Amino acid sequence: MKRNVLITGGAGFIGLSLARRLLDEGCRVTIVDNFSRAVSDPELRETAGRDGSTLVNADLLDENAAGKLGDDFDVIYHLAAIIGVAHVMGRPYDVLYDNVRMTANMIRCARAQRGLARFLFASTSEVYAGTLSHFDLPVPTPETTPLAVSDLAHPRTSYMLSKIYGEALCHQSGLPFTIFRPHNVYGPRMGMVHVIPEQLRKAHEARDGDSIEVFSHDHTRSFCYIDDAVEMLVLMAKRGECVGKTMNLGNQGPEVTMEDLAGLCWKIAGKELRMDARPASPGSPVRRAPDMTQTIQLTGHRPRVGLEEGIGRTYRWYRENVFDTGGPSAR
Repeated sequence: MKRNVLITGGAGFIGLSLARRLLDEGCRVTIVDNFSRAVSDPELRETAGRDGSTLVNADLLDENAAGKLGDDFDVIYHLAAIIGVAHVMGRPYDVLYDNVRMTANMIRCARAQRGLARFLFASTSEVYAGTLSHFDLPVPTPETTPLAVSDLAHPRTSYMLSKIYGEALCHQSGLPFTIFRPHNVYGPRMGMVHVIPEQLRKAHEARDGDSIEVFSHDHTRSFCYIDDAVEMLVLMAKRGECVGKTMNLGNQGPEVTMEDLAGLCWKIAGKELRMDARPASPGSPVRRAPDMTQTIQLTGHRPRVGLEEGIGRTYRWYRENVFDTGGPSAR
């Protein structure tokens, strides 16, 4: 029997990649988005035109709109949220209030389904920020790490807190839920306000010998290519062992400095460039990497795409679809 799947925020980076993967598997997929950040590009139009695919433009802050999505979904992935540093810093009240409202509306929608097997909620690695600011945070970070709240007056807290609240709603909802916390997922079509496409763009436009700014150059991250993240998301929904679990979504290693990451981007773009080391970005943790032990154990999937290969794929996509053609990119 074909599964009927709903993806909110489905026109975005992770959402559309997930939709394509599920359509390939023979699922019926409903993609819901209000296009506040996502773009209607050729890939979205191609996906929306496939058999079994439905695209809905809806504002999930409207309880009635959420209630009209249908009642026969087997799986719901709730990825829609107000995200991005510009939004978090510029309108933190909206980020906090509206993200909670959207999640509450989608839980209400999920409860109305006739045979829902799973509700998957996209949280964030930012939930660990409060623990980092007040206590020793283990890195790689397991999902069992106690959560603390950072300074409530700081705008950045709004996004983290909206996701902690969303996680709590899932736990109290009575639904068969799985919470996942993405960590530095990257790849084609992710938008330009991220370190990898930003460094690729700078390298693409630079001349050999140019100096390129690198912020937080000695901070480390581990990165997960989109195909691996999507495979884990698909398996989370299938495996009964994932019901009621909170799971990291990412790659435990290798951890790379922002300096080395930038250098790899420049190498892939074929440029000889120099680093202009800049101060650390405000709120940037010195290290961030997820402990993937539980996710690998429960899904059976271990990330396969190496960083150089993944950045190479990402550069080719941006070069062909954005850098050389002026095509659209998510905000």
